[in-house]
This record gives sequence, C-alpha cells and structure tokens, in this order.
Amino acid sequence: MKRVTAIGGIFFKSHDPDKIKDWYREHLGFDTNQWGTTFEWRHLDDHTKKGSSQWSPFAADTKYFSPSTKEFMVNYRVENLEWLVGELKKEGVTIIDEIATYDYGKFVHILDPEGNAIELWEPIGE
Repeated sequence: MKRVTAIGGIFFKSHDPDKIKDWYREHLGFDTNQWGTTFEWRHLDDHTKKGSSQWSPFAADTKYFSPSTKEFMVNYRVENLEWLVGELKKEGVTIIDEIATYDYGKFVHILDPEGNAIELWEPIGE
C-alpha cells in the first residue's frame, strides 16, 4: 500500500501573514484568501481525478507546528491514515496527536528524527 501520495501543503511562519499573502498575490500571481492559496492538479495515474496542495503562511507565534520549533511544516497526502499510523507506531515514529476528522479530511501530526513536524492528511471524498 502507498504511504504518501503527494504533497498536501507547505506551511510556514511569517511575521505578517496578510502582508506576505499580498506580496505573493502581487508579484507571483497567487490567488490568496484567508488561508493562503490552493493549487489544483490532476492525478498522474488517473487524469479524471483532481487533487490540491495548500500554501499557507501562519503567524510567527503559532503553536500549530508544536512541539517542533522549526519555521515550516509540510503536509503530505496519504491514502489510508489509520493503517499508516499503525505502521508508523510499530516503526517507533513519534505520533504527536490523535487522528482528527473534519469534513475535508483526516489529519495527524508526527515528528521526523530532526524534530520537523509533519502533517499527514487523508482527504475525504477522493
């Protein structure tokens, strides 16, 4: 079974998230909203299926990346989050929280060996 299928998002800390979103909109053409911007794409193995990746600046003092002290977090799309979390636990990977379910997907956070927070996301309805 596949573990990670794509990059779901790039999240980073910013001293002024609104100003940085404006800069990216003005200079690079990002279609930003309150969360950042969403890039849509098609699946390589089935061009009828759409996917998306999120780009989002967070406030510099966000606790969302905790316990990581890094300035960024990568979100990876996965196919079966419950199965993957079970495998990661067996492999000794640090699982930060419990799986949370929302109308747009299931999420869990883990740490890599260098203390980088990683968000795993299983989109719902794909």
